[in-house]
Amino acid sequence: MTAEPLARQLAALEARGRLRHLIPRAGRDFASNDYLGLAGDPMIAQAVSDAIARGVPVGSGGSRLLRGNAPEHEGLEAKAAAFFRTQAALFVANGFVGNLALFATLPQRGDLIVADELIHASAHDGFRMSKATTVFARHNDVQSFADLIAGFRKEGGKGRIWIAVETLYSMDGDLAPLADLAKLAATHGAMLVLDEAHGTGVFGPGGRGLSAGLDGLHNVITLHTCGKAMGTEGALICAPRLVIDYLINRARAFIFSTAPSPLMAVAASAALDRIEDASDLRDRLKTLRQDAAEAICAPLGLPTPRSQIVPVLLGEDKRAMAVAAALQEAGFDVRGIRPPTVPPGTSRLRISLTLNVGRVDVAALGRELQRIVK
Repeated sequence: MTAEPLARQLAALEARGRLRHLIPRAGRDFASNDYLGLAGDPMIAQAVSDAIARGVPVGSGGSRLLRGNAPEHEGLEAKAAAFFRTQAALFVANGFVGNLALFATLPQRGDLIVADELIHASAHDGFRMSKATTVFARHNDVQSFADLIAGFRKEGGKGRIWIAVETLYSMDGDLAPLADLAKLAATHGAMLVLDEAHGTGVFGPGGRGLSAGLDGLHNVITLHTCGKAMGTEGALICAPRLVIDYLINRARAFIFSTAPSPLMAVAASAALDRIEDASDLRDRLKTLRQDAAEAICAPLGLPTPRSQIVPVLLGEDKRAMAVAAALQEAGFDVRGIRPPTVPPGTSRLRISLTLNVGRVDVAALGRELQRIVK
């Protein structure tokens, strides 16, 4: 294979302002998903240190179905099932693997997946590997979901319906209409798959997410990412026992993956304890959200944020990246987001509120952003 086709594609990306680079972390954190600031939490670190001291290995040594299944994995899964009030849980490497495993494995030929048009890229990859048909509903439009289901049945579709959404959308920061979607799923005997990547730890009683109260139902599957507000790594698929057993036997992304480190299972277990008792951290994050509404959103004419994710739409790819670069130069780690991560014409800044910054930092970012944008 010659390098020329690859070089041409990279040059085309650069011309459109879409060429990506890895850059080191620097400046005040308005970019990470470490919403509660737990990535460096001493309680979680101590749990890992204690595990090392008692001989828990760093590596798993193989897939879970071979010799990679450690007591720490099983202990975490039992704890997660109780915490999220579901029958069973399965620990996987990350949220991408979780979505890939769910959608490539569970929906069967003749089934219909109805997904929100803004759902995670990892879910899209799962859809492409699925035997089921996938259609996309307008974002957060329950009637659009209902119409697509009705059209499938009218055309003679007999299979099961799978409704797939994020509970909190990672690029827009808005919340899914879960109560209405749950009613729709119940009406049609559908499975409801809820990606809680950005909701776990931040919302719900004890940080159980926006799906708290739904995740124990027989037709609900939730995916809780450990690498965001929980400050660790991996993801937990929570579902009825039958679903988890089926994934263990059929999900290629699980079967043929080396198991996550047992130490990371220890860290995730400690993180569950930490978020359960973190109402003070959630209150502090809510205060930052209120500060952002006043210091960032109001001056720029943006709506009041409903979550810790504050999008600032700038439209053109190059403009978004130029504003992000200017903010980084001023000491604020804010990243520009471009297609294909977001739809064309909606390039933006994705301001992520985390407890790695304080109220003074939010106010300073607001002043700098106004200066640059205006």
